[in-house]
Amino acid sequence: MSARTASILAFLGLAGCVLWLYWTRSLFGDNPVSIGIQIAAVALMLWARITFGRRSFHAAANPTAGGLVTRGPYRWLRHPIYASILYFVWAGVASHFSAMSAAAGVAATVMVAVRIGSEETLLARQFPEWRDYARRTRRLVPFVF
Repeated sequence: MSARTASILAFLGLAGCVLWLYWTRSLFGDNPVSIGIQIAAVALMLWARITFGRRSFHAAANPTAGGLVTRGPYRWLRHPIYASILYFVWAGVASHFSAMSAAAGVAATVMVAVRIGSEETLLARQFPEWRDYARRTRRLVPFVF
């Protein structure tokens, strides 16, 4: 399976996880901490989308089109859009914790990991400067991971 196909399938799986959490009323936070995390996640998502540009607004987005982005939130995170999705999802899961919501959170995390792996493979091939950028920038949590 190609990296692009894996990425599209992972996007569909991620969308399914988020929809399931929504339908089971487990997606949105219900306390000040989880709501604050989700508001911050939405703000990060918007900042990253604006910084990345129009090329990031569909399932088959080409991360190599238009050059390597290292400004805005990409200065601290290689994948701020995926980070924001995971922050949002896990804040909801923590607010409505159950075995099923946790399973959906884990599945969403796996789908994001597949997309990250696929995109990083493409980026490493396309941009020689990618490896240096990857060494100095964390994937999902600034200064940690």
